[in-house]
Amino acid sequence: MFQEPVLPVHTVPAFTDNYIWLIESAQCRQALIVDPGEAEPVLTALQDAQLTPNAILITHHHADHTGGIEALNHHYDIPVYGPHSEQIKGVTHPIFAGCLIQRDGFPPIYVLDTGGHTPGHISYLIDQKLFCGDTLFAGGCGRLLGGTAPQLFASLMALKSLPDSTRVYCAHEYTEANLAFAQTVEPENTALQQRLIYTRRQRAAGQPTVPSSLAEEKATNPFLRCDEPAVMAAVSEKTGAQLTSPEAVFTALRQWKDNFRSS
Repeated sequence: MFQEPVLPVHTVPAFTDNYIWLIESAQCRQALIVDPGEAEPVLTALQDAQLTPNAILITHHHADHTGGIEALNHHYDIPVYGPHSEQIKGVTHPIFAGCLIQRDGFPPIYVLDTGGHTPGHISYLIDQKLFCGDTLFAGGCGRLLGGTAPQLFASLMALKSLPDSTRVYCAHEYTEANLAFAQTVEPENTALQQRLIYTRRQRAAGQPTVPSSLAEEKATNPFLRCDEPAVMAAVSEKTGAQLTSPEAVFTALRQWKDNFRSS
């Protein structure tokens, strides 16, 4: 059976812990740029890989995801897609959740509503690869910076419904700290214990821990496990209230993480 070629994805580190993603076409020497917080590392990566940019995809308005748009537009005349409900300088194609982006040389790009970190946050799904900005992290999720807990919970549940094989390309290297918190919540989770050990080895070797798989997140990320008895019990004990709703568990869990300091 014929299979579509896999799209290579290039990791472009930026600032201290950001990741910018270059999605390379399987058909031509072009790339989609996801969340360019700064331009210089993108320009260098494009030159090193001998790629020409095709378009820019923005998940939300924060500067560490948008700061490179203007400089990149000085070099390349390409469209910039971003959420219609957020004010982002340089966006030429405001888009809605449910939109389908078609770019020559690339599979269809599905736009998902993943508000909560910011109210208008969107994510992009292409070739079973999820580019989710600051909504879902490896081992965690984004803070509430303008959005609401019910909104973010709904977004995470929608992402959880994607196939287990989905690759998760988040925008920050927060995995080790996220898993340290997760282990506080679920100390008996053996999959989590093993993932934390492996993650610490990766970081000690200077390797990125992203992307992860959605199956891995479902097994170890407490924010996708708010219906699990162990998570519900831990959060109920922390709050001193018997929480039975996964959304209520999520809300309290996010507050717990906001104040968490690892030892």
